[in-house]
Amino acid sequence: MLKRSLIAGASVLALAPAANAQDCELTISVYSFAQDEFDEILYTPFEEETGCEVIVETGNSVERLAKIAANRESPVIDMAVVSVHDALEASRDGLLQPIDTDALENFDKLYDLAKDPLGNGEAIGYTFYATSIAYRTDKVEVTSWGDLLSDELAGNVAFPDVTTNQGPPALYMLGKALGDDDTSLEAPMEALGEHADDIVTFYVRSSQLAQLMMQEEIWAAPIGRFAWGQFKDSGLPIAWAEPEEGQTGGLNVMVMTANNGNEELATRFMDYWLSTEVQTKLAEGLVDSPANAEVTVSDEAAENLTYGAETVAQLDLLPPEAIVDNRDAWIEQWNALVVQ
Repeated sequence: MLKRSLIAGASVLALAPAANAQDCELTISVYSFAQDEFDEILYTPFEEETGCEVIVETGNSVERLAKIAANRESPVIDMAVVSVHDALEASRDGLLQPIDTDALENFDKLYDLAKDPLGNGEAIGYTFYATSIAYRTDKVEVTSWGDLLSDELAGNVAFPDVTTNQGPPALYMLGKALGDDDTSLEAPMEALGEHADDIVTFYVRSSQLAQLMMQEEIWAAPIGRFAWGQFKDSGLPIAWAEPEEGQTGGLNVMVMTANNGNEELATRFMDYWLSTEVQTKLAEGLVDSPANAEVTVSDEAAENLTYGAETVAQLDLLPPEAIVDNRDAWIEQWNALVVQ
């Protein structure tokens, strides 16, 4: 067994005895969730296959990207996983380098939306999630994003705050329902502002929504698929809408830090992560929805994931450049038009 260090802030936890791995190390920066599952499915098997040590650093996106930026001249992180819009910011800041996709045996297995989401070869999608509307089927039928502003739902809707990951995509799809797909999001914000008194809450955490729905304070709300389980298992008649305008969502990507000197091992690790075997185990464990199109999972797992070619084809993702370029303006417009 090889040693692995899980670094979060200043703490270091040795998970196993060391064994000749000091000359072959890979340092990765990842989200902090589900690390036990990632250890079992991804890190340990990769170490056993390569004889190399995987050093895992966790933290929120701001902290992790700040560390990469602070060490740009002498990188201490070899590869990282971040949201696609965070990857774009890092790319614009010169912190990334192109990934050698010719060295990735599993690259051609990916859904098209995951292959080159930045358009410059510096990111590869490894998981994504859908965003749609959860709604009480005994109270209302939802067939369009525009239904969120209908008289039928007035006083029984929750909507994500613009500062959340769900906010801008939900606004984008609301705009499409209103006949305006401009990424300024001004039109849907104006419409939402006109109906602000009909919105029960502009939520920041989706965890509060299931309780509100159980208490019949809300009948519908846009949510990410990762939060669907708490609604599905509530015992209430709640459905996942498939609006006529489609579904939206988010994409997480792998990136290679610029000039890290460990590109070959980092590329091998990325390829291992994207393999059908690893992506299947992560999906069946409900850790990540698979970006590998060859993955097949049980019906039970599929119900909790963003899964399958048909679902992927429905996803209308807000372009990462729209998020990066408009984020500050969106907050200003939100404060002026919605929560004034």
